[in-house]
Amino acid sequence: MKTFLDANFLLNTSTAIELYHSYSKHLPIIDYHNHLIPEQIANDVKFENISQVWLNGDHYKWRAMRANGINEHFITGDASDEEKFAKWAETVPYTLRNPLYHWTHLELQRYFGVTDLLSPKTASKIYADTASKLSQDNYSVRSLLKMMNVEVVCTTDDPIDSLEFHQQFATEQESFKMLPAFRPDKAMNSDDIIALNQYIDKLEAVSDMQINSLGEYLNALKARHDFFAANGCKVSDHGLEQIYAEDYTEQEIVTIFDKIRTKKEISLTENLKFKSAMLIYFAEWDHEKGWVQQYHLGALRNNNARMHRLIGPDTGWDSIGDFSQARALSKFLNKLDDQDKLTKTILYNLNPADNELIATMIGNFNDGSIKGKIQFGSAWWFLDQKDGMTKQINTLSNMGLLSRLVGMLTDSRSFLSFPRHEYFRRLLCNIFGEDIENGEIPNDIQWVGKIIQDISYNNAKEYFEF
Repeated sequence: MKTFLDANFLLNTSTAIELYHSYSKHLPIIDYHNHLIPEQIANDVKFENISQVWLNGDHYKWRAMRANGINEHFITGDASDEEKFAKWAETVPYTLRNPLYHWTHLELQRYFGVTDLLSPKTASKIYADTASKLSQDNYSVRSLLKMMNVEVVCTTDDPIDSLEFHQQFATEQESFKMLPAFRPDKAMNSDDIIALNQYIDKLEAVSDMQINSLGEYLNALKARHDFFAANGCKVSDHGLEQIYAEDYTEQEIVTIFDKIRTKKEISLTENLKFKSAMLIYFAEWDHEKGWVQQYHLGALRNNNARMHRLIGPDTGWDSIGDFSQARALSKFLNKLDDQDKLTKTILYNLNPADNELIATMIGNFNDGSIKGKIQFGSAWWFLDQKDGMTKQINTLSNMGLLSRLVGMLTDSRSFLSFPRHEYFRRLLCNIFGEDIENGEIPNDIQWVGKIIQDISYNNAKEYFEF
């Protein structure tokens, strides 16, 4: 019987063990999509306790606590940090077979050297021990990133963000890079005309440009796109239910924007056309600059209206949606490709039923100009666990080139989430190791080791050109 979470965790063959420890373990991390707070990195903050760095904003844990009958007072309410940690510790023993059980104990081990299992019996000691370490200078947020050998972090930033903390950080000689990512979802959200107009008003102030027409709106957004590029940005990101690819004319979008700006109701068709046009504009700008564009598709958000009213979005009320993806995605990518304006692109699906769809779609637009130009992004959100990652890896292996995958990302709000890269690398090595031992691929450790290193690190380094 293997020991829980030992040095060879998830590595089930001697070949997998060799691949991980000799080829993947010590490679740096390029985390090209996360939701870390730039201000905290720029100011190198220290957290007072583990709840602040571990529980605040982590809706994965919040969902588990709610399922375990924990009152919201101890989740997003005004309970003390120690009380919230105690309730999480009360929940952890019940998370067996949920990835949270693995992540929790990996993170306690990697950052704090804690090998005890978290439970009500150990909670008080672990809380005190981790708080003591977090008070030390070598546990500031930058130190936590360095502890995991992080080379690049790309935060997620709205076009109207000032990027002041990226600018502050860029003036320092640091061992890793913090770069912005352009996330213009609010700029195309015509579902809510009032909110969109409020956003446009803010864009006016930030860009110091009057916005009364579509042309003026695009000029202001393009100026922000240029501003992001000037501050090191090389990636964009979109979080969408699905790609929008309605046919439209330029005059139609001019008219629709005029209706939006004068707060007149638009039809469903007009709404879809506006979103479709905005996606094309953004994609063309990305192509001009040689950026990588990312599309996270398939989340059904804010399902619980009562809790959304009480505590807002991004608090754990989202799930997998069953949106139609293939035809619009094909149409969107083809429109860009047909004009030679399709930049490097990563597609992430939240619904595992779309795995084969995405894996085959990318093959339609990989044109030989760039290795792995169109990517099937690593398993995301509800899928970034053992089963989900394994299925994504196997699907891409069967229908594309796994060897060109740009690896893992955290997509996290927590500075303690970087062992997810380790988790991915262990699963990857285990899959290759089992194939070798089963005689399904040659026992060429050097070549397979190189492929492992490419997926773990080298491909991302070459692809993003940070």
